[in-house]
Amino acid sequence: MRDLSAELHRRGEDVTVLAGGGGVLFAALEEEGVPCHKLENLVHPIQPVRDLEAFKEIKAVLKELNPDLVTTHSNKAGLLGRLAAKSLKIPVIHTSHGFLFSGRESSAAGLFYRLMEKFAAGAADKVITVADSEYRLAERLKILAPSKMAVVHNGLPDLDPLLLADPEITPPQLIMVARFAAPKDHQTLLKALGRLTDLQWTLTLVGDGAGRGSAEELTAELGIKKRISFTGVREDVSRLLAESQVFVLSSGREGFPLSILEAMRVGLPAVAADVGGVSEAVRDGESGFLFPPGDVDRLAENLRRLLGDPLLRKRMGRAGRESFLKNFTLDQMVDKTITVYKSVAKPK
Repeated sequence: MRDLSAELHRRGEDVTVLAGGGGVLFAALEEEGVPCHKLENLVHPIQPVRDLEAFKEIKAVLKELNPDLVTTHSNKAGLLGRLAAKSLKIPVIHTSHGFLFSGRESSAAGLFYRLMEKFAAGAADKVITVADSEYRLAERLKILAPSKMAVVHNGLPDLDPLLLADPEITPPQLIMVARFAAPKDHQTLLKALGRLTDLQWTLTLVGDGAGRGSAEELTAELGIKKRISFTGVREDVSRLLAESQVFVLSSGREGFPLSILEAMRVGLPAVAADVGGVSEAVRDGESGFLFPPGDVDRLAENLRRLLGDPLLRKRMGRAGRESFLKNFTLDQMVDKTITVYKSVAKPK
């Protein structure tokens, strides 16, 4: 959101960001010269009365701005924003960063989210999915017609060459960047590493959340506590990645994770669960290894191969870096996004 808005602004587009909370997003955008409007009633928890007020607030701001196009991101803001734009007859595009029903299609929660997405789909002129897998899933479940969807993979600006990693360094340091929540499944990673105590390695876990305490307890039970560093939320993730040799993502559910692209950008090999659009970024056996979600044995096997082979880490890291430059840069993402925007926007 930050990178896309800032780059559109740099290209001469008139961009205004509406969001709840404010904080670091607004600070970063204001530094880029992008106008921001804080929505006082847009909060994360579901609060029907306040959500109705947020809808009215969004509608009032859009009526004043009278934009050529509204684009929405995230779930609640995406629904309220689409409905507000539709009520004003303003073209609207929603970007789905991962459907909530993805990975749990047959559960009660998954069925509820499918109904909600079908309802919201009617309010959007087009929906951008960030992975081919999400596109195919929405088509298969008849959530959206193919004519109402477009795929635009996430992209990132490149880094200073000084922030490129050296995967050959031994003993290697592993890193995972993810909030501590059930979908990220830190337990599978920790259990796999508990089987690799005969090798030299350390692990940096970047992020925070309700599941951090149980993860810390598990490291003690597995006898690997001294090898693990819990950093909490950090603003220097690129530097931490550059200091590492292997990136790991053990998630049980993902859309198209930016953390994978951040790792590829610095030249790290990635070992990741084969969920969502991960396989569209990580080429198994070429730029890293994929394993079935929750499969401790396969994850441990893949990690053992990389931990014991500095040249393999270097080769895979270089392949990941080349794939990033070829397919996942910010310019590519913005070019494709603008094409979709122009197909829907109706300039006055």
